[in-house]
Amino acid sequence: MKLLVYSAKKFEVPYLERANKNNHHVVFTHRALDSETAHQAVGFDAISIFSGDDASLTVLEKLRDFGVKYISLRSAGYNNIHIKCAKRFGFKVANAPDYSPHSIAEHAVALLLALNRKIILAHSQVHQYNFLQDDLLGFDLNKKTVGIVGVGKIGAVMVKIMHGFGCTILANDLVQDATLIKDYGIQYVEMEELLKKSDIVSLHVPLTHDTHYLIDEAQFKAMKKRALLINTARGAVVNTTALIKVLEKKKIAGYATDVYEKEIGVFFKDHSTSGDIKDDLLKQLLSLPNVLLTPHQAFVTKEALANIADITFYNIDCWEKGKESKNELGYETMIS
Repeated sequence: MKLLVYSAKKFEVPYLERANKNNHHVVFTHRALDSETAHQAVGFDAISIFSGDDASLTVLEKLRDFGVKYISLRSAGYNNIHIKCAKRFGFKVANAPDYSPHSIAEHAVALLLALNRKIILAHSQVHQYNFLQDDLLGFDLNKKTVGIVGVGKIGAVMVKIMHGFGCTILANDLVQDATLIKDYGIQYVEMEELLKKSDIVSLHVPLTHDTHYLIDEAQFKAMKKRALLINTARGAVVNTTALIKVLEKKKIAGYATDVYEKEIGVFFKDHSTSGDIKDDLLKQLLSLPNVLLTPHQAFVTKEALANIADITFYNIDCWEKGKESKNELGYETMIS
């Protein structure tokens, strides 16, 4: 099968090449999929895209006309592809679920620790030969209450890690995990109670109609002033405009995130040469001293990249053999 890999990053190409095992003709392009780059897929049976690619209605129409039949996502989330239209146009679409829950949960903890213990500020200060501790006050995680929103594979790993710190864990999810209740003593509560009682709130939900702006003005009002909000889910789970307001007014203590609601066109690119970006909202967010943002890097571990590559070519192999992939996104997963 002929496969075009969009948004191919230098660090992931070796993993994809290894997983391919020379079974398919693969071409890599660093360019993201959008209406202008869709023509590159002419002559290819399948494409592979990442979370920053645009697989909206207009783009899918072009891909269909160019003869593409299969789309394999190198991500668990699929909010960037119009699934209803993809199915209507006859595409086979599959994602890469559960590629490494540990990589995401561990990055969430790294963000939490760095934000709480002022690691970035401390690093900057000592490189200027400033060894004072005046602005580096944090707090012990032990005996704090952590609210975990979304207790799927990633959220479950987060539960185990925070239990190891000696935290009380509140959870919010549509389905309760009896094993986590038994082994880690977590308590499932309504969202409002979780927000009111938690010193730390960590988000681990997919982006859907129901979770878009899940954390908005009303939710921020319910949170403690000393609370930290951690987001390794999707940027649009949090209303950035409302977030900036509460951070500026110190209604919550801080925000650490690996995602942003308007990543397309900004993330996964080097803007350091121009020294500027056009997104004023992102500039405003980055200017705040109580914000820590990383560039959607939670998946960048050796294990996660290997798993993503293996899953990608599992999907491609299934389709070439005329079989259905277990990761195929059907009508039951549709979101507009």
